[in-house]
Amino acid sequence: MRAVVQRVLRAQVSVGGEVIGRIDKGLCALVAAGDDDTDEDVVYLAEKVTGLRIFSDDAGQMNLSMADVGGALLAISQFTLFGDCRKGRRPSFVHAMAPGPAEAAYDRFVTLAQKTGVPVETGRFRADMQVELVNDGPVTLLLDSKRLF
Repeated sequence: MRAVVQRVLRAQVSVGGEVIGRIDKGLCALVAAGDDDTDEDVVYLAEKVTGLRIFSDDAGQMNLSMADVGGALLAISQFTLFGDCRKGRRPSFVHAMAPGPAEAAYDRFVTLAQKTGVPVETGRFRADMQVELVNDGPVTLLLDSKRLF
């Protein structure tokens, strides 16, 4: 399972001009499931995202988590994180999980994130969404349950 996580001052996601998810300070996570991901991958990613200590403490060091700063999570499904662009000019998505199981994995990720007590807002699975955010730092991290960067 993969995520692109951005520390944000604010973020929102809209579908058809209607805002369906909005947060102030926190993290915006674009989340995707791969064809070989298991529940262990979902648990790993949910714990990693919600526990990241990437907010500054009084000394300016990244030592605080979302819970420490009263932040929230905006979780948005984005299968294109499994786009393979190594050959040709059109990405291949053969390693993205099929829509049915991918939606279940995304829903499980959201449920696990909510259980941490952090407020969670979401996008809409398989919808054409518009995401707006103000990246704080900027801080952007790539997470993958299968490999290290």
